[in-house]
Amino acid sequence: MSSPASPDDAKARVRAQYGAVGDAYVRSTGFAVANDLGRMVALARPLPADRVLDIATGGGHVAVTFAPHVATVVASDLTPEILHHAAAYFAERGLGNVETALADAEELPFADGSFQIVTCRIAPHHFPRPDRFVAEVARVLTPDGRFVLIDSTVPAGETGAFINEVERLRDPSHVRSLPVAEWEALLAGAGLRVAVAETFRKRHDYDDWTARSRMTPEGKASLARLVLEAPEAARAALQVEADGDRLVGFSDTKTLFLAVPA
Repeated sequence: MSSPASPDDAKARVRAQYGAVGDAYVRSTGFAVANDLGRMVALARPLPADRVLDIATGGGHVAVTFAPHVATVVASDLTPEILHHAAAYFAERGLGNVETALADAEELPFADGSFQIVTCRIAPHHFPRPDRFVAEVARVLTPDGRFVLIDSTVPAGETGAFINEVERLRDPSHVRSLPVAEWEALLAGAGLRVAVAETFRKRHDYDDWTARSRMTPEGKASLARLVLEAPEAARAALQVEADGDRLVGFSDTKTLFLAVPA
């Protein structure tokens, strides 16, 4: 298994990976069109005067979804290039109430109690210190604030470790997907109460999934063999789809949390 990178190295890998492929994530229908976006809005209960912070905005799809419901959305990200693509996307959509901000999720450049809603969707597995991320979210939330988090989650133990290794081989900026219980403990430790936790599956077409991260043909073939030859528990957890000796797709697990100040 791969050894963990230092926090600075992990963040440099994120910038390198997503600085080069940012527009692909803006245009990805898998990120832009999904039921979980509407569910995030329903759980957050946005009000017209609310100020929203979207952390690790990536393609900006959460910001676009929330913008019609609130006063302001701050779309933040660690990577300047991806913010450039997201800003162009916001301009195309005519969203005058969305602004961008360069920000490290573990050291947010915002005052205490600045936002009624904080969101983060399918990004924290890139964060080297998720405890600091959660603490920063708690700090910038208002006392009546709502935090809506979605990320990939894995079983505890060897199966989860295998899934994380698969993710790292596909995307070197992947740090670690956490089990649900670990997220619940981190949120509680930051003074946030989990009001809702919903788990769902997301299917990935293997060719599209590997193309987005610019895998070489050799790397793609090697990773497919690793998955197809994985222990039964790991293949079951990933709901592996194969056509003979070809990996067609798989489904991983996402969990949506609504957390509020305790």
